[in-house]
Amino acid sequence: MIELTEQEQIRINKLEELRNLGINPYPSDEFIIDTKTVDILNNYDNYEGKTVKLAGRLMSKRVMGGASFCELQDNHGKIQIYIQRDSICKEENKDLYNIVFKKLIDLGDFIGIEGYVFKTKVGEISIHIEKLTLLSKSLKPLPCVKDDGEKIHFQFTDKEQIYRQRYLDLILNKESKEVFIKRSKIVNLMRNYFNNNGFLEVETPILQPLYGGASARPFKTHHNTLDQELYMRISNELYLKRLIIGGIDGVYEFSKDFRNEGMDRFHNPEFTQVELYVPYKDYKWMMNFTEDLLNKLVLEVCGSNSIQVGDNIINFEKPFKRFTMFEIIEHYTGIDISNMNEEELRKVCEKLDIYIDPCLGYGRIIDDIFGAKCEPNIIQPTFITTYPIEMSPLAKQNYDNPKFVDRFELFMNGKECANCFSELNDPIEQRKRFIEEMKLSKMGDDEAMVLDEDFLTAMSYGMPPTAGIGIGIDRLTMILTNSKSIQDVILFPQMRSTF
Repeated sequence: MIELTEQEQIRINKLEELRNLGINPYPSDEFIIDTKTVDILNNYDNYEGKTVKLAGRLMSKRVMGGASFCELQDNHGKIQIYIQRDSICKEENKDLYNIVFKKLIDLGDFIGIEGYVFKTKVGEISIHIEKLTLLSKSLKPLPCVKDDGEKIHFQFTDKEQIYRQRYLDLILNKESKEVFIKRSKIVNLMRNYFNNNGFLEVETPILQPLYGGASARPFKTHHNTLDQELYMRISNELYLKRLIIGGIDGVYEFSKDFRNEGMDRFHNPEFTQVELYVPYKDYKWMMNFTEDLLNKLVLEVCGSNSIQVGDNIINFEKPFKRFTMFEIIEHYTGIDISNMNEEELRKVCEKLDIYIDPCLGYGRIIDDIFGAKCEPNIIQPTFITTYPIEMSPLAKQNYDNPKFVDRFELFMNGKECANCFSELNDPIEQRKRFIEEMKLSKMGDDEAMVLDEDFLTAMSYGMPPTAGIGIGIDRLTMILTNSKSIQDVILFPQMRSTF
């Protein structure tokens, strides 16, 4: 049994008093709304003297005898409301005001109002209430602090509480709500851009018999009816490629992916990315496509192509910077590793004080050097190209130099935000790559890919040359909203259970 606080018990008592008065604290009838707060505040001249209907949460209440000034908050903002006893109680019985409004309606309650728009003597846009309806009784008080016993200031700033109780964050912190409105806009603008280019949005399985499409450790579950182990997807790449093989000219999916990895301000075990695959294109085409997409997206979402992110100004004007993996490593370390073997790379890591797990191979060592010495320094949007083949088991070999693959990653603000290949479409070569990954797995690499026979069978029917990209929605949103942590842009980030 959960113990109630004194305030909660008082509100439950008020709930019973309302019912005893014949007032349903949770009515089922529709309340018709014809106006939003923002419309009135931005277009007062069009609303002056007009009767409007609004609904929202009561956020402040100053009772002064037979009249009260309150603040109503809807999804769009706050507006002052003026409640006069004689205006809402037309008959002799004044209980609606004296008992119901003054004593039984609390901050946090949802009310519906009907009244006319006017300005107070001090010029504040307000609504004079002529009809008031209780729509939902709040049984818990909102977090607040009082100032001088009169003004009430809501305070909800503890980060852990914010992530655990996002509903309170959205009620009390306008900036948080704006982040998630902007996130939705980002997704919708990207979807429209893809649709306008003729690509088809699809859905692929979240529960998969084999995990694939990325190097990551999966979450595992068990299906009772099938008596089979299943994995939550780490990527939807291999399924989207199956659709390209099936003859669809361009497919994309905004997907929830799951990786059983550490958590920090850039990683959440459940995250969102969009993956796009376009036949008869290559990674160079996709580089230009991505550049154009982000240039237009940032301008639409932020109003400018130059935006403040932390202490940096990031510019999304085209063209973005472009470096090979070896060029960027030499730029930040002063060491040319382009012709080194694995043993020489390990010596470089010792010199640079970078710990390398003994089970990691040539490609992963290079990736660790890049991650330690280069990635945090890449602030402006930058394409990194020419990856060693060992780092990219699903990418096509470069024709002129088969040691490398046709791939780019897009970095900005010190983190990877997109990954693209010219997709490997040779089933024999793909099998060899999978076998090499299996060797790494046996050596202890728990993020190595597994061999997917069904995918290889699909490839054997012929896969057209294809460019594919994955763009991290969470990290992109962090940048476009100037958010410090991935938990700030995920409505319900993963947290350790407290129950």
